[in-house]
Amino acid sequence: MAFRALRRAPNALSSAASTITSRRAFHGTPRAFVKVGDAVPDLELQEGSPGSKVNLAAEFAAADGVVVGVPAAFSGACSQTHVPSYIKHPGLREAGRVFVVSVNDAFVMKAWADQLDPTHESGIRFLADPAGDFTKALDLGFDAPAIFGGTRGKRYALVIKDGKVKSVHVEPDNTGTNVSMAEKVLG
Repeated sequence: MAFRALRRAPNALSSAASTITSRRAFHGTPRAFVKVGDAVPDLELQEGSPGSKVNLAAEFAAADGVVVGVPAAFSGACSQTHVPSYIKHPGLREAGRVFVVSVNDAFVMKAWADQLDPTHESGIRFLADPAGDFTKALDLGFDAPAIFGGTRGKRYALVIKDGKVKSVHVEPDNTGTNVSMAEKVLG
């Protein structure tokens, strides 16, 4: 019976539906990723080899600094622009402890660090997030199987003070080099 009533009064239904949608408009808000005030995830990353563990929550309990997230070691923008902007930045020493994190294995990150900063003079440490757990905890992962073979981390920078996120700089398109460059983050 209700079905027949709808068939007879389609305009009544569409006007009722438009009233509902105008009151409760749907929007596609992206998921809330890491935000100012969040604690650094208490998870282990790898430095140099799988056996060498680094916990950024512990590192930032002792000193302030920056976490620079990149989609892939050895990729063009990461190697030519993004990470070098930190290595060459005149204010790097004042930034505190600086870590580059990528969803890669520890061996790749070590080789990349040796290529970008052969003398390790900058003091920047390169950390592997092999399973992407740190990246997932920050909600900064994205799927890129055609380009990177699977889930990767967005390009970002997090300024950390007293173990908490002080500022968040995430590239809106995941891989660009605008808001997360050293000049924008460190000044």
